[in-house]
Amino acid sequence: MIDAVRGAVGFLTRVPVGHSERAWRALTRSPWAFPVVGYPLGLLVAVPVAAAPALSLPPVTGATAGLALLLATTGITHLDGVADLGDAAVVHGDAADRLAVLEDTTLGVGGAVAVGVALLGLWSGFAAAARRPVVVAVTLVVAAEVGARAATATTVCLGTAAHEGLGSQFADASGPRGVVPVLAAVTPLWLLPLVATLPTAGAPDGGLSGVVGVAPAGLLALVSGVLAGAAVAVVVGLRLADRLLGGVTGDVFGAVNELARVLGLHVGVVAWTLS
Repeated sequence: MIDAVRGAVGFLTRVPVGHSERAWRALTRSPWAFPVVGYPLGLLVAVPVAAAPALSLPPVTGATAGLALLLATTGITHLDGVADLGDAAVVHGDAADRLAVLEDTTLGVGGAVAVGVALLGLWSGFAAAARRPVVVAVTLVVAAEVGARAATATTVCLGTAAHEGLGSQFADASGPRGVVPVLAAVTPLWLLPLVATLPTAGAPDGGLSGVVGVAPAGLLALVSGVLAGAAVAVVVGLRLADRLLGGVTGDVFGAVNELARVLGLHVGVVAWTLS
C-alpha cells in the first residue's frame, strides 16, 4: 500500500519522493492510489483559491495563483495528453493514423485549441469557486481533484489498451474489479459536508451560524455534482478512446483527468448555486 501511494506521488506530481521499480509496479496494480493523492493535492491548490477573498484579493487572482500552483506541483504531463488527443481528433483517417499523431511531438491547431479550452475551463472554475464561502471553495477544489484522479483510475480499470506502452502497463495490470477500491478511496468525500457543517465553537445557537453561508444540503449537492462530472469524463473518455484510437493510452488517461477536473469544478458550482 505504501509503495503504491509513493509511486502515485512520484508519477502524478513533481514532489521529489524518488522513483523505484517496486513503487511503479505497485502503482500499476493499484489505481486506487490516484484519488488518494488527490486529497493533499486538492488541499494545497485550494489554499490560494479560497484565501483570495479573505485577503480582499480579486477571485481571478486566487484562480490564477491556484492554476499556477497546480501546474508547478503536477507538471504538464496531463495537458500533453490533452494536446495529443486534440491533434488526433482532427485527423482524417483510421485509428492507426490517429495513434501515429500521438507520437508526433509537433503541436497542431487541434492540440492548441484543446489545451486552451482546458486551461480556460480550469481557470474559470477556480475563479467561480473563489467567489463562494471559504468552506465551499475548499470543498469544491478538493472534491474536483479527487474526482479527477478517480476518473483516471476508473478509466484505467475499465479501458482496453490501444497498443503497448504506458496505457497497457496500467490497463493490463488492472481490471473492472479494481473500480471497487477506487470507489472506496472516494468515500471520504461524502464526509466533507458533515465535517464542514459541524457546530462551530462559540456559535450562539450551537448550530450552523458559525459557518457562514454553508448548508449540509448544498455541500452534499456540490460533492454529488463533482462526482457526476467525473463519471461523465469516464464515459466520454472511454467512448472517444474506443472510437478514435481503438482503446486507451497514456494520453487518454491524462485527458480524462483534465476533463474530469474542469467538469467537476463547474458542475459542482452549479449544484451549489441551485441547492
